[in-house]
Amino acid sequence: MTPPSPVLDHVVIDVRDRVEEAMHCFTALGFQLTPRGHHTLGSVNHLATFATDYLELLGFGESGAARPEIVSFPIGLNGLVFKTTDAAAVHRQAEMAGLPVLPVQSFSRPVAFDSSTRDARFRTTRLDPAKVALGRVYFCEHRTPELVWRPEWQSHPNGACGIARVVVATADPQRTVSLFRGLFGNHTVAVDGERCVMAAGPAQVELMTPAAVAAEFGDAASKPAGRAEYMAALGIKVLSLASTTDRLRAVPGLHAEARRLVVPAGIAFNTTVVFAE
Repeated sequence: MTPPSPVLDHVVIDVRDRVEEAMHCFTALGFQLTPRGHHTLGSVNHLATFATDYLELLGFGESGAARPEIVSFPIGLNGLVFKTTDAAAVHRQAEMAGLPVLPVQSFSRPVAFDSSTRDARFRTTRLDPAKVALGRVYFCEHRTPELVWRPEWQSHPNGACGIARVVVATADPQRTVSLFRGLFGNHTVAVDGERCVMAAGPAQVELMTPAAVAAEFGDAASKPAGRAEYMAALGIKVLSLASTTDRLRAVPGLHAEARRLVVPAGIAFNTTVVFAE
């Protein structure tokens, strides 16, 4: 069986019971967020959708309901999600590769329009987060993609147009990369010294040591929160860095560098957000 190709679908920032606060925070960072979604699994979300991928703010339901697999995760960037057109086929592939894969999960959430409501439907194949140190890694099959990627939600005041990078902190990148080689094949990951890089469609996943993460982001870096491996930073591609700078100038602690803007993790739900062209 041919392994799937690594193409990023979306990333997830867990905000736990602070959904309202997270919505205001990321709106202030210039993202246009979708109306609050309510999953049949009990969680709620807001999305910032781009051309082919999106950022998801995921939290507990208003009644306190929460999906069991997200309860144990701290606030921060904890979900790395790849595209698939067949969640069941990915499940079979992961089993054959000896990876700790959970049963395929189906769920939905209603999406309201002016005159009607339709259900956005999904199937996911998840690696067991209890056995994958870096966080929740899974594949999402969109049964109704037209309800997620809608033109009226894809234009952002900060000029964001896609996810460029996902930075994972790990003490041993070459060991951690075996997970991605098991999923996608040995040829998908390039090793550059202690740094490993995997192309995932327009985005790339970068495995770096915590020391390298600290060296790149300094006081803007996210906190491990007791984890040996964790998703540390999110790179966002923008149409014009100058325009994004104008839009975000008032953000507290913003690092304005020659070719990028860095939003400290301390004000973005323990996620370093980097804007660059």
